[in-house]
Amino acid sequence: MEPARLPEERRRGRGAALNKTGRFEPLSRESFDDGWDSLEDLPPLQTHVQEERARTIITRNESPDISFDRSINPYRGCEHGCIYCFARPSHAFLGLSPGLDFETRLFAKPNAAQLLERELSKPGYTPRVIAIGTNTDPYQPLERRYTLMREILEVLENCAHPVAIVTKSSLVTRDIDILARMAERNLVKVALSVTSLDRKLCRAMEPRASAPHKRLGAIKALSEAGIPTSIMMAPIIPALTDSEIERLLEAAAEHGAAEAGYVLLRLPLEVSELFRDWLLRERPDRYQHVMNLIRSMRGGKDYDAKWGERMRGRGPYADQISKRFSLAAKRLGLNLRRKKLNADDFVQPQKGGVQLNLF
Repeated sequence: MEPARLPEERRRGRGAALNKTGRFEPLSRESFDDGWDSLEDLPPLQTHVQEERARTIITRNESPDISFDRSINPYRGCEHGCIYCFARPSHAFLGLSPGLDFETRLFAKPNAAQLLERELSKPGYTPRVIAIGTNTDPYQPLERRYTLMREILEVLENCAHPVAIVTKSSLVTRDIDILARMAERNLVKVALSVTSLDRKLCRAMEPRASAPHKRLGAIKALSEAGIPTSIMMAPIIPALTDSEIERLLEAAAEHGAAEAGYVLLRLPLEVSELFRDWLLRERPDRYQHVMNLIRSMRGGKDYDAKWGERMRGRGPYADQISKRFSLAAKRLGLNLRRKKLNADDFVQPQKGGVQLNLF
């Protein structure tokens, strides 16, 4: 049976075509064509934003696969609409769909900076690098209105706290003034995630993220301002973007990137169906080849969340990608020195809503 896709006129400029009910909901609702063309009369989907008064802002993790143990997400959901985004299933915890809801029904945390200052001021807090951009993009279009990321950076700069940022948006250059000052104190590094140099493919795959040349331009602007900048090829999609590994790293090096990394395509939970549906719509001739290669690197499944393998996969094709990437990076002088940020100069805030000592 064909999946219940929303008409193209309604979802123009969006990544997903499906909007199935979240997996935790007792009832399942799905739009379908009843033969009367009733869906064609509905207006295009709009982005709706709900403000959320969060109680905490620093999220902790114990994953052995990543280099940080804490992160911040000022927004939930992401208007970039990247079809492969591994964060999509998190929208189900809000009673929403990981499909179109994830990119059209967003949440902003206007008290993010105040919460951060309060949490950094707690007795016993030990500073380590905070990662931002790990779940949803902090510089998605919504940031132009809310400026939550800039407020967070101001807090981190004031207390000399290190931060690592990942984004697909050239909007990050708006904050070059703060980032450059932090870079002088070895407090920040920024990674631009670039999946492909093919503008048509990017437009279909990540419709509201900055165009590839804009992201490369951001790498150049940041590096020229003295900010340590890297490229993340996240994700690499076999038989779709892996042919660009060398060209993409060359472009990044030419624009001033000093480091490079990658993540193999991950398809957890609902992301698998969303991605497969997208592939059938946008690249039907590649569908079988792409999925066969993915399964060859995931133990015969669409995804395997096993520690140590979920980011890179396993098997001959995964090894080939790893070797190609490392050889290209070495040839271009990338990753010669991994930047280690400074946490020794941290000054704990004295005004964060936490009661001070009497004496």
